[in-house]
Amino acid sequence: MNKEDLLSKGYRKYSGEEIEIYFNKDICTHSGNCVKTMPKVFDTKRKPWILADNGEADSAMKTIDLCPSGALQYIYKKDDK
Repeated sequence: MNKEDLLSKGYRKYSGEEIEIYFNKDICTHSGNCVKTMPKVFDTKRKPWILADNGEADSAMKTIDLCPSGALQYIYKKDDK
């Protein structure tokens, strides 16, 4: 999906230098994979709860790929260039 598709489907964007992370609270099943795997990037006790630059983009992408519901998506900015 591209940025426009994600935003039109209710995802919220969290931008970083290398990666844009998208989250849709309406489809999240709260598996906790994200907060367990990368607590510096995904921290539900913080506002905003996603800080894309608090970890390596490659690690964030692998973590997002673990999301069973698809509530987390990403766009790797280097792919856009």
